[in-house]
Amino acid sequence: MAEDRELLIEVGTEELPPTALRRLMDAFHDGIVAGLQGAEIGHRSSRRYATPRRLAVLVEGVPAQQPEQDIERRGPALSAAYDDQGQPTRAAEGFARSCGVAVAELDTLRTDKGEWLAYRARRAGARTVDLLPGIVDSTLAALPVPKRMRWGSSEATFVRPVHWVVALFGTEVVDMTVLDNRTGRETRGHRFHAPQPLGLAHAGEYERRLREEGYVIADFDRRRAILLEDARAQAAELGGELVTDAALVDEVAALVEWPVALTGRFDERFLEVPAEALISSMQGHQKVFPVARPDGTLMPRFVAIANLESRDPEEVVRGNERVIRPRLADAEFFWNQDRRTPLGQRIDELRQIVFQQRLGSLYDKQLRVATLARGLAEEFRADPDQAERAAMIARCDLLTEMVAEFPELQGTMGRYYARHDGEGEDIAAAMEEQYRPRFAGDDTPATPLGQALAVADRADTLVGIFAIGQPPTGDKDPFALRRAALGLARTLIEGERHIDLRRLFTRAAACLPEDLAADDQVGAVRDFCMERLKGYYQEQGIGAEVFDAVDAVGVDDPLDFHQRVHACAGFLELDAAASLAAANKRVRNILRKSSEPVPAMPEAGRFTTDEERNLAACLDPLVAEVEELAAAGRYEQALTRLAGLREPVDAFFDQVMVMAEDPAVRANRLALLNRLAELLGRVADISRLPSGAA
Repeated sequence: MAEDRELLIEVGTEELPPTALRRLMDAFHDGIVAGLQGAEIGHRSSRRYATPRRLAVLVEGVPAQQPEQDIERRGPALSAAYDDQGQPTRAAEGFARSCGVAVAELDTLRTDKGEWLAYRARRAGARTVDLLPGIVDSTLAALPVPKRMRWGSSEATFVRPVHWVVALFGTEVVDMTVLDNRTGRETRGHRFHAPQPLGLAHAGEYERRLREEGYVIADFDRRRAILLEDARAQAAELGGELVTDAALVDEVAALVEWPVALTGRFDERFLEVPAEALISSMQGHQKVFPVARPDGTLMPRFVAIANLESRDPEEVVRGNERVIRPRLADAEFFWNQDRRTPLGQRIDELRQIVFQQRLGSLYDKQLRVATLARGLAEEFRADPDQAERAAMIARCDLLTEMVAEFPELQGTMGRYYARHDGEGEDIAAAMEEQYRPRFAGDDTPATPLGQALAVADRADTLVGIFAIGQPPTGDKDPFALRRAALGLARTLIEGERHIDLRRLFTRAAACLPEDLAADDQVGAVRDFCMERLKGYYQEQGIGAEVFDAVDAVGVDDPLDFHQRVHACAGFLELDAAASLAAANKRVRNILRKSSEPVPAMPEAGRFTTDEERNLAACLDPLVAEVEELAAAGRYEQALTRLAGLREPVDAFFDQVMVMAEDPAVRANRLALLNRLAELLGRVADISRLPSGAA
């Protein structure tokens, strides 16, 4: 058999969208590999490449053709294949012709359901090079392209004009047309350092030749690591640390093929502007990295990533400095202008911003949030007057020029402006904390006032949007209610605040217009919020069975729910857990199937076996003890005490027939089991826990 080879597919384009490059790279690689696997063409390993001007995949250990294919086709039933004289019918002859053989060459397929004519053959696999055009075309058609376009007279559509396509199978060019371009072996190096075509002798030299001769680092992750290492080294030489985030590094890596880190400076006067505004300006507008001192304050320096080794790097730096200066001057202007109007004087302007047509303006929303926050303040140990004031000015920074220019600073600038206006540090902190958590893994509000404001705002949004009949459906969640619900629950859990969700949402419903009948949605909003916690616990390694066990007892306090969940997770580590879970499931099944009335309490005088008496004797002292522990929220201790019931419960089921013939004995045993079920369900529905865990 022919030796396995390396397969290279490269699509060369004009500059691709930087924020989409990693996604396009992964999809291109995965599509090619999946196409090979779908054609039963194996491979040893694969690598993905992407630069601003190319997407490429290198697959190693690719065989020259598919393995041999076993073919089996089922024809007509034998009863319909031959007539009474044993001669082939038209059905049999037609099937044979379709298979390219005579009837006599067909086999018989015998199964439990009957016998049929069958055609069996072994066919050589197709050549890999013959299958590649279809694989490449289907991969390109399925790419998550932001917007497909055509250029010139071409009918091909892609995200950017395509200028070359390389398709090499070992040393052989795979002859095909891709997006109106004939394939070849010539790639392109850096647009300025190596503009001439670069011919590849074989697929395996792709990455090395581009790096050594083409001034292109084709490996996205390697290029990203190089630019980040060089940028950090430049910052360290300045005595500082690089200020960055993963998304910006990805974007810059998608903008360059040959990264070169250079340092620049800006006027020190701009440091009087809040650091977040300077960072947003430099990162968002110019894609450069600010530099911070060890104490976290900004230095008047930045690190830029050039896409070439310039003969005059200082000129490149001066160019970046010239562009950054007016950007920072804009931020400075916004900062000075915005502070002339205190947040409190902007409240009426919120009337001009529609929150939702049926729910009114942002002013209407903040009135509702203020009422709710004031009512919640004592439960969060916050000042009611401050809670009301914080709610009324909470969205006023939306009206500032700084937030209009940098929407990501919403809340952050509210903190600065509130502090400048003399609103007090608690209110200033709440301006920013009300938006937390902004994303998965983000911190929740840390201050009582911030927690109260965040919970009140999310409760109003959730109940209001449900009341107008627009809950999330499928992937559509225009008001980000899933994030709001999880954020609300996390704030209560991680802030250790006991709040009953039904009461909270009932309060929120009372603030909404009467015509919305918001009270009817309280239960649905409660269920929606609690359901969001299932994924939250799965990320912590806690299974859905534990969540369902706690959810079954109808807990409306997320913090209480959380404590029960972790108690159950700990309970599952005990040897008795599986046995008690199975026993509780059995108890519930027996009680559910029984149609006769069950006494409130079992009578000791009706016990007829030692196992009944022993179980009852164990239950009596446990009831008060477990009740006391559960009332104090000490659920793990309560479940640990319940674990002591394993032996008497097992003995009871081994020796006692619950459904005795004597009605009085039967009812008494059911009463005993009912008491056991109530006790076992005090923390969670233990019957829902994995009965195989031990």
